[in-house]
Amino acid sequence: MSPLILLVDDDLTNLLLLEELLGSEGYQTDSATSGMEALEKSGTRVPDLILLDVMMPDMDGFEACRRLRENPQLQSVPIIFLTALDDEASQIQGLESLADAYFTKPISSNLLLAKISSLLQLQTIREKQQADKVKPQFDLAWSVNEELIEKFRLFVPEQFLCRIAPQGVDSIRLGNALEEEITVLFCDIRGFTALAESQEALATYEWLNAFFSQMSEAIAANYGFIDKYLGDAIMAVFDRPGYHSSDGINAALDMAYALQNFNHNRQQFNLENPLRIGIGIHTGKAVIGTIGSNSRMDSTVIGDAVNTASRLEELTKYYRCDIIVSETVINQIFQDFQNLSGAENVYVRSLDRLVLRGKTNPIKIYELLGNSRLILDPMKLKTKALFEAAMQFWLAEDFPQSLVSFEQVLQENPQDAIAEFYVQRCREQIYL
Repeated sequence: MSPLILLVDDDLTNLLLLEELLGSEGYQTDSATSGMEALEKSGTRVPDLILLDVMMPDMDGFEACRRLRENPQLQSVPIIFLTALDDEASQIQGLESLADAYFTKPISSNLLLAKISSLLQLQTIREKQQADKVKPQFDLAWSVNEELIEKFRLFVPEQFLCRIAPQGVDSIRLGNALEEEITVLFCDIRGFTALAESQEALATYEWLNAFFSQMSEAIAANYGFIDKYLGDAIMAVFDRPGYHSSDGINAALDMAYALQNFNHNRQQFNLENPLRIGIGIHTGKAVIGTIGSNSRMDSTVIGDAVNTASRLEELTKYYRCDIIVSETVINQIFQDFQNLSGAENVYVRSLDRLVLRGKTNPIKIYELLGNSRLILDPMKLKTKALFEAAMQFWLAEDFPQSLVSFEQVLQENPQDAIAEFYVQRCREQIYL
């Protein structure tokens, strides 16, 4: 594209002559009849060179030149004065206003064209030299920026970034948020406080990070991401449309399997007893976004799905089991709760119907037993039908019959802590 030259003169005849002269040499031109108009046009479209008259009403060429140089985009654009003022003081004032050249009328066309060509070539050379000088610095800065972004992803998962920074990291703003249906998983280590008190802090950090690494791999393998670590607990989110409930279930089972491997090698961390975990899973609406203040913000997930999953994880201690899932998760997977017994890929058994802390409506909860790839406790699966019958009696408040059925479960599987728990509950209800 040919260079653009801005012509500034209040004399229309001079403008026409300059346009004809420069047009014959292949230059593009734009014209302004005052200093103010020149400021407006150069601010809209930066010219490659400016030819500027001095004697103009309202704002003379010297003032216009100074004002043009105040614009960072115009500070290196060549400016040539074309004027009838041939005294030395005017020429000095022109140079002091940071013009590149000063021509007095009558002007030699050949000399002016040579000067214009020379200034444009010098400008091109300077720009190339500057680009060559800056390029290594730019490449280094870009490389550092990419490394920083990768490090940033260690703290803010990609699934968060696509929601809170859809146009890149620079677009992160307080309050960027989206509400959607997701599945939330909470995992907590049983007896962590006692464990931590029995070791040096650095030793605890070592095995805790090894534990978190294995749990994180199980979560990521099932399309989830970790929202945050809460001391010895993990909060994970699954957001794959149409599959997030199944992903959460599969991740929990993989975490349970990974825990077995971790416990098998626990001696390297001087852990005397195997670790135990509790996991709660719920599907529901939540908001994923940024929260805090303009000076300190954090990415997070807020909503009923989070609160309920946390409550279910707490209940694993009360019901003496490892993984509890809500009715909503089961319905999401099987669509029709009535067909639960015909499930082929996920195995659960009823655990209770209760009102969670802070809630008003009761929900059904289930113990996760396994899927087609992994069965956590084969004996629990074997006695599932008998256990379900006992639970139906319990929910119907037929405590004597429920007691008989749960005792039958214990006869077949004496290690079933939940069946033992319900035997105690039934006896308490019978002897009230």
